[in-house]
Formats: sequence, structure tokens, C-alpha cells
Amino acid sequence: MGVVSSYRMRLRRKLWVARARARRSQLRAVADRTRAIRGGDLLAFTTLRNERLRLPYFLDYYRRLGIDHFLMVDNDSVDGTRDYLAAQPDVSLWTTEASYRASAYGVDWLNGLARSHGARHWCLTVDVDEFLVYPFCDSRPLRALTDWLDASQIRSFGAMLLDMYPKGPLAAQPYSEGQDPFEIAAWFDAGNYVMERNPGLGNLWIQGGVRARAFFADAPRKAPALNKTPLVRWAPGYAYVSSTHALLPRGLNRTFEEAGGEKASGVLLHAKFLDTFGARAEEEAARGEHYRAADEYRAYAEGLEGGRDLWCRWSERYINWRQLEILGLISKGNWA
Repeated sequence: MGVVSSYRMRLRRKLWVARARARRSQLRAVADRTRAIRGGDLLAFTTLRNERLRLPYFLDYYRRLGIDHFLMVDNDSVDGTRDYLAAQPDVSLWTTEASYRASAYGVDWLNGLARSHGARHWCLTVDVDEFLVYPFCDSRPLRALTDWLDASQIRSFGAMLLDMYPKGPLAAQPYSEGQDPFEIAAWFDAGNYVMERNPGLGNLWIQGGVRARAFFADAPRKAPALNKTPLVRWAPGYAYVSSTHALLPRGLNRTFEEAGGEKASGVLLHAKFLDTFGARAEEEAARGEHYRAADEYRAYAEGLEGGRDLWCRWSERYINWRQLEILGLISKGNWA
């Protein structure tokens, strides 16, 4: 990258940091337990709205993985989400009625919290329907991965978003509070993925999967991006600039490949497609607070009409991380 381009990237990063600082005032603390955070703690950052049903399993999953403290922004929920989270001893919670879209879809809020509390910590930024799977996750806690990343002088860890779905209509298999969502959404698309390098930010742009196949077949370039960098050894001046798809400094985006081979990487199992999703898609399409004025959610709402089955004869049933490695969807890299 030339001198001019580097300078522009530096200005862009400072702009995102300034946005985060400005919008930090939109957050009102409901339960601030950040004084309990200790050096070396693993932190999780999340923004959410009306996700009460999903929370017990989400928190349990990441507690078992090794997260020490959750920093969460509730965007004006009305379903009991706020009260539930405020009662959790390892959760710090803020609330806001401000626009999700105007905050760069929650990015400004979470950048602000990471700026205040995340420096020198490994920070995991995920939605409540995203579940990190990495090599050896069945036998090694998340701290084993972050210790290895530290020892290898690697500052960020990439993961492809892997959309999971049930066999049969979504409404036919109701989800219960506390249930493992992948007992229902047990299937995924194994191979219909395309990728290209983003020349500006240097990240690998990935599209495909069931959402491209089922909802954007006529316009695949409009399908959602699946590349994520959810796990970062945070430092002052870092900023997400496009959900968790890309960060600045741009070197944090080089997560899938290195000179001589692949980097270690994981997936985020995406439990979006449960029985509650049809109503959520209609609600979000009407609110217009998501990307491209919620065109994506309109596509979901229209595509799920009539009880559509997302399963097809090429669908794969999820087994474990080793299966994903065989399929080329994750990599151990140099982590033995």
C-alpha cells in the first residue's frame, strides 16, 4: 500500500474511533459490572434486540467456552431481554433507544465499549445467534486458542459464518428456551461459496451458502457477506468498520492465509433459521433498521412465505469441527 493510501486508511480509522466516542453517549448503563474485569479476562461484545428466548443457551455456550465477562447493548427490547441480562452476574448491560442503522448497525456502540474496556484483552464480538467453532474446540477452551495466538504473535482470528437450517418448514419445529438450536438447525450448505479479495481493506470477501441459494439466487452479488473476524486482541485505535466483516488497521483482516499456507480459522455456526425467524424477518423488514434499508429482510420474508423448506439433497448434517476441516471450511493452520 502506498503512502497516500496508508494515510487515507489512517484517517478512516480515526473517523471510526471518533464516531464510537461520540455515540458512546447514546448508551445508558443498566448494570455496569466492568470493575469485575481482570487482566487477561476473555470478553464478549454483543448488541441485540428482543432476543430473550435465545439468551440462556447463548450465555451457557460461551461460558463453557471460557468467556469471563459479557458486555452487551440492548437496543430497546420489549420482551424481557433487559431484565434477564441485568440479573446475570457476569454481564454488563447498556441500553439505548437510538437508531441501529445510524450507529452503523451497532458497530459504533460496540467499538465504544471495546475502546473503554477491551484494550489488552481478547475480545469476541458476536450476535446472539452466532456460535464460534474452532479447531479442537471439543477438547480445548477458548483460552488455549488465545494463548497460542499470543505465542504466535497473531492479533486476530477469522471465522466464516456458516448458516444452519432445519429439514422441513421452519415453523414445524418450535425452539424452546435453553435448547441447543443445532438440535433443530442441524444442516448446512457445504460447498457453494465464492470469495474474492477486498483490495482496500485486504479482507477475504465470502458469499454463498443457503442464503445465496434460497433468497438471492437471481442476484448472488447481493447475498450477505459471510467473512468475519470475531476474535481480536484489542488495542487502542482499533475499530470495526463493517459489522465484524472488516477492521482497521487493515492488517487485522488477513485472517485466512499467510505466506506458506493457511492460517488457523473457525466458523460461526449461525442459528438464524428457527421457527421464530419468519415473524422476525417481517418485523425487521418493516422497521428498516438493517443494511440496505432492510432489503435483505424483505427477501427473507418473501422467501419464507408458504412454509418453504431450505433443505435440499446436497445439504450436509453437522457433526463436529473435524467434519468442517475435511470440507475445507475451517483450518488448524500451524496449531497442533
